[in-house]
Amino acid sequence: MANLYYREDLPASAFAVGATVEIAGHEARHAVRVSRLRVGERILVGNGAGTLAEGVAERVDRDCFAVRVERAEEAPDPAPRLVLVQALAKGDRDERAVEQATEFGVDLIIPWQAARSVSRWDGDEKAAKGAAKWRRVAREASKQALRSRVPAVTPPVSLDDICGFARAGAEVLVLHPAGEEALSDYAPSPVGEGAAPGDPLGGVLVVVGPEGGIDDGELAALAAAGARVLRLGDTVLRTSSAGPAALAVLNVALGRW
Repeated sequence: MANLYYREDLPASAFAVGATVEIAGHEARHAVRVSRLRVGERILVGNGAGTLAEGVAERVDRDCFAVRVERAEEAPDPAPRLVLVQALAKGDRDERAVEQATEFGVDLIIPWQAARSVSRWDGDEKAAKGAAKWRRVAREASKQALRSRVPAVTPPVSLDDICGFARAGAEVLVLHPAGEEALSDYAPSPVGEGAAPGDPLGGVLVVVGPEGGIDDGELAALAAAGARVLRLGDTVLRTSSAGPAALAVLNVALGRW
């Protein structure tokens, strides 16, 4: 299977059939030195914003390579979008959630510093570094999954922010063992039409708690704001796997799979 490399700075028109797309810097060094890219090899290139092109490497240097585009397509912006509101977790569990959610097709990822989050992104600098790391994880997972779109990662939000999404009409689904309804019985509402890219209100938001779970106060506040509390199954999953599992269920419910 072909490898995928991104040029996020290029518009869709740069990937027209017959065009030459050049990749340089770290992306090119990885292709040449690690993946052993050779002239004549078929690969994929894209801008991470919906454009994906296939072509043949016609020039390969140490720190740069060029691809002649033979086929290109533009994926439509999905509606509704799948949004993961992932609580910060200790170790690399939240990063594993980001990685797998990206592979499962999530469109937007929102970090949440929950009451029981052991990991803390206190201060603007730490929050910016944490979000940047999640973006790198999402980008690499998108390349592995051969995705035309790299999911965006927002700055961290608060409980009030999530409640605000629900009060504004967003479809907010909170995963919790206390949910009376099962996620597998979820009937999607007609949301997402005409929403701007990256707008959480244009998607189905899946809220996942940290290692210790969502506390009673948070759960009550979310339910009062209009969020639906749903259980994923009869077992309790780790924070790293609950979101991706829920996305799999929603992909089927929404007809994306």
